Amino acid sequence: MSIPSVHIDVIIPAFNEQEAVGFVVRDIPKDLVRHIVVVNNASSDRTSDMARAAGAIVVDQPLRGYGNACLRGMEQVATHVPPPDIVVFIDADHSDKPAQMPEVVAPILRNEADFVIGSRALGHRDAGSMMPQQVFGNWLATRLLRLFYGVRYTDLGPFRAVRWEALKAMEMRDRTFGWTVEMQLKAAKQRLRIAEVPVDYRKRIGFSKISGTVKGSVLAGYKIITTIIKYR
Repeated sequence: MSIPSVHIDVIIPAFNEQEAVGFVVRDIPKDLVRHIVVVNNASSDRTSDMARAAGAIVVDQPLRGYGNACLRGMEQVATHVPPPDIVVFIDADHSDKPAQMPEVVAPILRNEADFVIGSRALGHRDAGSMMPQQVFGNWLATRLLRLFYGVRYTDLGPFRAVRWEALKAMEMRDRTFGWTVEMQLKAAKQRLRIAEVPVDYRKRIGFSKISGTVKGSVLAGYKIITTIIKYR
């Protein structure tokens, strides 16, 4: 899928993902995107080396936190000339399938949406790819978003695309686990055209730093819920 007139840049936050990040970068359709930016989020392994070897632009964010990494990625793509038309976010653990990126950006390219969520709830999930606490957390968060903001989502999936101008207007602030839900509630508050497309989900490579521990799951869930209430 070649869209030469549209500049699509990809941001991949990465914390200790040396086993997976290279696969993610290499699997992204190169005829679709312009730049792939991997944000090394204070990794202690060879994440940067593996990402760079696979062809990504690598920038460092020494302050840990998913939101911190995404904000650093935004700072980087803002320097690209010309700036991107669309920004895609995808995780570095290879659980999402980068080959489905054309499907995620398609509603924006057709001028049907400003913001697209790749929904794991609508797609196929491999057994064991999401922990029970993740499934429940998504269910609860999407219903709170419907209750407080009147928007119907099925997932808080990290695989997403957004128009660059719309992303800048959101003035994203969260620096940790509340990043994805902040983006979704701000899209609703700003009355963006929102779409969801099914994406497949598989077991990640390596160990999850969030859902893989009770503490991480509790902290993430607390932050997501408080973020939903904060912007109400």
